[in-house]
Amino acid sequence: MTPPPDQPLLTSAHDRWVARDAAVVWHGFTQMSSYAENQPVMVESADGHELIDVDGNRYLDAISSLWVTTLGHNVPELDQALREQIDKVAHTTLLGNGNRATVELAEALAPRVPVPEPHFLFASDGAAAVEQALKIAFQYWTNQGVTTRNRYLALGGAYHGDTVGGISLGDGGFGTDVFDPLRFAVLRAPGYDDPGWADTACALIAAHADELAAVVIEPLVQGAAGMWVTDPQSVERVGDACHEHGVLLVADEVATGFGRTGTLFASEQCRIRPDIMTIGKGLTGGYLPMAATIASRRVYEAFLGPDLGERTFYHGHSFSGNALCAAVARRHLELFDELDVLTNVRERAGELAILLEKFAGERPGVVGDVRRRGLMTGVELAPPADGLRWGRLVCAAAVRRGVLLRPLGDVVIVMPLLTSTPDEIERIVTVLGEAVDEVCGT
Repeated sequence: MTPPPDQPLLTSAHDRWVARDAAVVWHGFTQMSSYAENQPVMVESADGHELIDVDGNRYLDAISSLWVTTLGHNVPELDQALREQIDKVAHTTLLGNGNRATVELAEALAPRVPVPEPHFLFASDGAAAVEQALKIAFQYWTNQGVTTRNRYLALGGAYHGDTVGGISLGDGGFGTDVFDPLRFAVLRAPGYDDPGWADTACALIAAHADELAAVVIEPLVQGAAGMWVTDPQSVERVGDACHEHGVLLVADEVATGFGRTGTLFASEQCRIRPDIMTIGKGLTGGYLPMAATIASRRVYEAFLGPDLGERTFYHGHSFSGNALCAAVARRHLELFDELDVLTNVRERAGELAILLEKFAGERPGVVGDVRRRGLMTGVELAPPADGLRWGRLVCAAAVRRGVLLRPLGDVVIVMPLLTSTPDEIERIVTVLGEAVDEVCGT
């Protein structure tokens, strides 16, 4: 049947699938009226480090599928862990009961996280883990009869997810202004783009300690802010100020965790021991949605009391501690050691730094800044006028060359897989350079 004159003839599998997609799916962070015009990649399968679309085109996954995929796609060991667990049980509730897979995961994580004598409260994604952290920090104090510590200190440029608590901690942007009536107020120190951020944060902690439930930071890298980075010593100073003034420290490692910065967790480089920590994204290697809020023994014990008593943390999720997720996450953690993943991250990060320095040096006035910690990288473009959409157009040009990148405004995010090869790192930067030259006219 021929389509009506006002409808285009959809000749490719891509066009047909995009039309079907737009008819029924609502994509996050996406203006659906222009979704199809922006030529989205329509994935059908994957092979190692590459995604394969419905037309058979292949794309190197240089954003780690929004920072969640660590070792690549179709990892045989993770596939096998999933198969073995599904033959046992897929899911049972963790509310008042347990399952072996979740216990084994928590036991495996406990010696690896920088939280003293940790206990794990599982969730499905990082935003939910942050929401749990906020409630835990608040109730920690009320369980001890302290009702004045009901505020939080967060940083400029902060991003902690899209729940109401998360956007309250966050520093706006991403269209969140519309929700301002729902957001609660926080104390706000400068972000990592301000060299004096730690001085201000420490002063605010000292001045407001008696009203602060917790300080919430993203250690080393503020990813969604455009990959703003800071030095470990500054983070350590803020941690020391929290300890000195008796304020809980929450480390949001949803984005920075699982090797992205060169250590398993960014907090390790800062020598901080958070009271509460959130993890997600890479926990299962990108296979399944799982996150966790990790509490120190001191925090955890403040919730112990009589059965059904007021000290109980009345919070939980239907799929908390899902057995399939837990089995894959535990095997994923083992592979970090078996494959010596962190050594590869550090080696590839060094190569990436050298290549990006050359790339930026050859494009003065077009590339404004390159910010990187480990394999977390933001390349900030410097368009001469507003509205040129350089970030989006450069990423589209890279996709046409078979490399998947993603913009945050005019910051191009480069987030290679942790098992990337030297040739893949070189390919990413080469394609990025070609894309910038095409769009920006260098």
